[in-house]
Amino acid sequence: MKKFATAIMAGVAMSLALAAVAEAKDKVIGVSWSNFQEERWKTDEAAMKAAIEAAGNKYISADAQSSAAKQLTDVESLITQGANALIILSQDAAAIGPAVEKAVAEGIPVVGYDRLIENADAFYLTFDNKEVGRMQARAVYAVKPEGNYAFIKGSSADPNADFLFSGQMEVLKEAMDAGKIKNVGEAYTDGWLPANAQKNMEQILTANNNAVDAVVASNDGTAGGVVAALAAQGLAGTVPVSGQDGDHAALNRVALGTQTVSVWKDARDLGKAAGEIASLLADGTAMDAIPGAVKWADGPNKVEMNAIFLKPVPITRDNLNVVIDAGWVSKDVVCQGVPAGTVAACN
Repeated sequence: MKKFATAIMAGVAMSLALAAVAEAKDKVIGVSWSNFQEERWKTDEAAMKAAIEAAGNKYISADAQSSAAKQLTDVESLITQGANALIILSQDAAAIGPAVEKAVAEGIPVVGYDRLIENADAFYLTFDNKEVGRMQARAVYAVKPEGNYAFIKGSSADPNADFLFSGQMEVLKEAMDAGKIKNVGEAYTDGWLPANAQKNMEQILTANNNAVDAVVASNDGTAGGVVAALAAQGLAGTVPVSGQDGDHAALNRVALGTQTVSVWKDARDLGKAAGEIASLLADGTAMDAIPGAVKWADGPNKVEMNAIFLKPVPITRDNLNVVIDAGWVSKDVVCQGVPAGTVAACN
C-alpha cells in the first residue's frame, strides 16, 4: 500500500515533469480505443492527441467498437502503419494479450491506458481505482448507513470492475458483517453498457419486490441505467446511487438528486499524461525512468509493472462547483432543470 500511495500524484505536476524531459520527435503514436460509447473517451482523446502533437509526434487511432476481436486486428493495423509506441484502452484484458506480446516482440512499447493489461512489458497508467470504489461506497453509505444494497459492477472482462468492487467492500464490510447492510443483488455489466446495467437493476428490483435502499454502481454509464430502472418504479431520487467519470449527464443527475456521487477522474490529465509517456517511450526512455513511475504488483496475477496512478475526486451536490470552476462542464449543463435555490453551485 505504501508503494501504491506514493504513486498517487496530481496530473498537472506530472505533466510538467514529463514535458521537461520530452524529446521525442516525428514518432508515430498508435492508440487503440475499446469504444467511444462513453463521452469521456472523446475528452481523453483530445488531451492525448494534443500532448502527442505537442511533442512533435503523430497521432493515429482505431476504435474497436466494443469488440475484443476487432481490437486485436486494430493493434495489428496500428503496428503496420508504423506505430513507434502504442496506447491501448483494452476491451478485454485477457484477449488483448497476444497483440501486446507481438508489439513487445517488435520493440514497440505499450501503455495500458486506464484499464490494466497485466504484462511486465506494458506501462500501466490509470487512476486509483480501488480508491474510486471506496469513494463511491463512502458517499452512498453516508446517505444510507443501513438497508438493502445492490451492486452494479463493470464488465467482467475489465480488471477495473474488480478493483472498484474491492474498494467498495473495504468500506462496507464492517457494516455488512454487523448485519446493518445486506447485499441483495450484484451483477457484472457486459461491456459497461447502460442498457445492460438497466436490465440488471430491473432484475434485482423484481427479485426484491423493489426493496432496494441503495445502489453502488461502478461508473456513470451504469448509474444512468440504474436510475432509469429506479425511475420506472418511482424510486429515482429516493435511492442513493454512485458512479464515476464526471459524465455531464451524471453531474446533472447529481444536481437533480437522482445520483448521489460521480467520482471525477479528470480525463484531460490522464490523456495528456498518456500522450507524454508514450512519446517518451517512443524516444527510447525506459519505463522505470518515466517521471513518477513506481513498481506495482497488485493485479490479479501479481505481475510487477511500472505504473502511475492519478488521484480521483468525489463530486456530490455539495461540491459541484469544483467541476464547473475547473472548466470540465458548464454551469448550464450541470444545472439544467434544477429548481432555484436547491443547489449552491446552481445559484
